Amino acid sequence: MISEVIQTDLCIVGAGPVGLFAVFEAGLLKMRCHLVDALPQVGGQLSEIYPKKPIYDIPGYPSILAGELVTNLMEQIAPFKPGFTLGERVEQLNKTETGYQVITSAGTEIQCKAVVIAGGLGCFEPRKPSIANLEAFEGKGVAYMVLDPEKFRNKKVVLAGGGDSALDWAIFLADVCSELTLIHRSGTFRGAPESAEKVFELAKEGKLRLVLNAEVKSVQGSNHLEGLTVSEADQESDHHIQTDYFIPLFGLTPKLGPIADWGLNIDKNAILVNTEDYSTNVPGIYAIGDINTYPGKLKLILCGFHEAALMAQSAFARVFPEQKLSFKYTTVNGVNAF
Repeated sequence: MISEVIQTDLCIVGAGPVGLFAVFEAGLLKMRCHLVDALPQVGGQLSEIYPKKPIYDIPGYPSILAGELVTNLMEQIAPFKPGFTLGERVEQLNKTETGYQVITSAGTEIQCKAVVIAGGLGCFEPRKPSIANLEAFEGKGVAYMVLDPEKFRNKKVVLAGGGDSALDWAIFLADVCSELTLIHRSGTFRGAPESAEKVFELAKEGKLRLVLNAEVKSVQGSNHLEGLTVSEADQESDHHIQTDYFIPLFGLTPKLGPIADWGLNIDKNAILVNTEDYSTNVPGIYAIGDINTYPGKLKLILCGFHEAALMAQSAFARVFPEQKLSFKYTTVNGVNAF
């Protein structure tokens, strides 16, 4: 049942940083945007996974917290008055005479002239390790991401993983937790070499405990996590580690969901696009950010910003087919609100 009907120029599926910046680029060209995201807040992975984590590769910012970047993006797009439908997943996409009809899981209908898929965390879910009793303690000491590091201050925390996320959080939390342990099933890490080197240094300094060539077998507790059982390759028997929190950081699994049924060309759970304007094989549908793929693709926020700019230039022709687009710099034209 349709609960609400919204009219707009561009429907942006995904309210992560790239989706938000797409509003700015579209707004400069007088296109109105409405964003839909399955998460209850804007920001995508920046808000959901690492809001307090610094980012170092945003031009003009030697360092900026992920949450602060989201705040800045929201301030930047405020003059263009975008609409938001949060906590609802896009379920249907139907072609209309003037563009597309998008329908969400809660019955919200968005009528638009073009669709921009800017998938962030809404298209991914954490990889959960196969550990006995793990799901029973989700929200009770077991988490798959770090939202607020202060939650772990002066607590016993066990991290598991060998990629960049596990290394980065091990470095960050070393000065936050009363006891910090990093468990990895191999003797070497997959993440950045400099991060791995820093983790080994922290272990030598006694700021964290490294347990390599090991795996967590089970978790225990009553109403809250109290400990876990670890199996080490060079030990004959398993041993117990007391902990308040266990955070397995094994990355994210792509989940296209209903998007997979839209007739788009897909390669390994990513949408193939034309790098001229980041359009898909379906006219009027674009894909920008981590959800798309093409030769040389880099999953970086700044690359997504570039994709959003070129997408907007192309979408203008669909929204205003009778108008000629005249490219102008913001230093000349400024930012004119609606």
